[in-house]
Amino acid sequence: MSTPTRRLTVAQALVRFLSVQYTERDGVRHRLIAGTWGIFGHGNVAGVGQALLEAGEEAMPFHQGRNEQAMVHAAVGYARQLDRLSAQAVTTSIGPGATNLVTGAALATINRLPVLLLPGDYFASHAPDPLLQQLEHPTEADVSVNDTLRPVSRYFDRVTRPEALIPSALNAMRVLADPAETGAVTLALPQDVQAEAYDWPEEFFAERVWHVRRPAPDPYELTAAVAAIRAAERPLIVAGGGVHHSRAEEALKALVDATGIPVASTQAGKGSLRHDHPADLGGIGHTGTAVSDDLARTADLVIGAGTRYTDFTTASGTLFQNPDVRFVNLNITAFDAHKLAARTLVCDARSGLTALTEALADHRVNSVYEAEYRAGKDRWDAVVDAAFTAADENAVPTQTQVLGALDAVVGDEDVVINAAGSLPGDLHKLWRARSPRQYHLEYGYSCMGYEIPAAIGVQHATPDTPVWALVGDGTYLMMPTEIVTAVQEGLPINLLLVQNHGYASIGGLSESVGGERFGTAYRYRAADGTFSGAPLPVDLAANAGSLGMDVLRAKTVRELREALAAARASDRPTCVYVETDTAGPTAPPADAWWDVPVAETASREAAVRARQEYDREVTARRPHL
Repeated sequence: MSTPTRRLTVAQALVRFLSVQYTERDGVRHRLIAGTWGIFGHGNVAGVGQALLEAGEEAMPFHQGRNEQAMVHAAVGYARQLDRLSAQAVTTSIGPGATNLVTGAALATINRLPVLLLPGDYFASHAPDPLLQQLEHPTEADVSVNDTLRPVSRYFDRVTRPEALIPSALNAMRVLADPAETGAVTLALPQDVQAEAYDWPEEFFAERVWHVRRPAPDPYELTAAVAAIRAAERPLIVAGGGVHHSRAEEALKALVDATGIPVASTQAGKGSLRHDHPADLGGIGHTGTAVSDDLARTADLVIGAGTRYTDFTTASGTLFQNPDVRFVNLNITAFDAHKLAARTLVCDARSGLTALTEALADHRVNSVYEAEYRAGKDRWDAVVDAAFTAADENAVPTQTQVLGALDAVVGDEDVVINAAGSLPGDLHKLWRARSPRQYHLEYGYSCMGYEIPAAIGVQHATPDTPVWALVGDGTYLMMPTEIVTAVQEGLPINLLLVQNHGYASIGGLSESVGGERFGTAYRYRAADGTFSGAPLPVDLAANAGSLGMDVLRAKTVRELREALAAARASDRPTCVYVETDTAGPTAPPADAWWDVPVAETASREAAVRARQEYDREVTARRPHL
């Protein structure tokens, strides 16, 4: 008896296959690949492009991008908003279109977020060789520029024969849907193979549901973790992005309500508790709050929940200073759970937190400790109030007052997106997250240019959600291109564009490490050849308007708040442009160190002083063994 088949090209078969893939968690199904972004060239127009046209919008929605990197960012924003249960694909031509994917792929993989990359590739037959944009390697004929995607992909394959698509596509879905494995997945598609026909077994096109498991903690590991928590006098939870990905926020709250253990959050984990919960201490680490960092220094047990402990979180290994400090790490990946020589709970965040709550039913931290951290939280709330409030509403706002104006306008359902510059530090310290999805900071790769396309991805994922992309002038100039996409698709994203005439964050860092803000200001060259002349006459608001956005300019705190309210009420893509007072009050300085090596020998006094400070700070670093 013959197996039923269907004759399609490789690209047609792939699109058809992707259209019937689903994830399921907690009984709820999602499209695994909910749409495809694309920019077409000779490497994919007659293959994947033709296949998307033939499939139609219902089978595979298509989104037209302007920059390949930005398309990946949009797909990542989409996947994060939907807790990694649904993703998007990105198709490009060969050559620069493909290599433009690398930055976005690195961002996706570092942040453990799924995206499917479908770059065109050379002819598998090597008939026209070399072809336009092909990289020729003198000793490895099977190398192409797509090999640059190997180290930043969680799964990579080059589909050089039609029948090879079947195992490759199945492996791609397996990785995308697996919370312990997910990240960027690349299927490189030789352009001749894309257009080649094959008799595909009908079973390949049957609906497949990829169950997203919630593994429970191992009983031995759970018993050891519970014993460690019961023995601790000053425990502290560090909530990371895994809490959000697992939708474990309520499980975390239940544990905290039962035990009184306070919570500090990484950039990815902020919002795991609502900001006004008495145990929420805000951000931790180099950009953390004073209360979080003070408790971290004296904690005798740190409970990591879904965090990978970056150098910002650990203050480059200097934060956790209690000589007796130990770690319990709850993470779905053993790789992250074992960090800092921790006791491990390798499990789903929700499952693990729920199990801890049940096992600690009769346990609560000392009331003196609870009163201590609550008092610290109250002191920090007063710091936030002062940073957000302007004494004169008719004055030019500082950057923290810009955040205060936004805080006064947004609702619980709004999403605030940022990734790079000086804003991440201010937001981590000061932003009052009101819901689990409100705070959307990409700080694993801290990629300039992420915010605007990510806002589009979030808007695609949750169409009725007010979305804000917060960018400085440096980030805006990196990648404003997807404004055109938002206008084309009628997506009412809001862009808060802050003009401070240069790379403010790196300028401050440069000054602190003896670099004297070299090369960080957007100014004319002065007579001495340095960029220290007058500010450049760049009108970024006019640029945003020329790309199709409505633009509202604000010069004062009052005008800014009114403009933000108008933008939120608009059904059009809207830019609120404000120039900040860079000489006014800034956010509180860092309460924890960050290791940026300083020149060991230098003739300039600023660098000599910075090295002396570096040598003092680095002595606080300690291994956790």
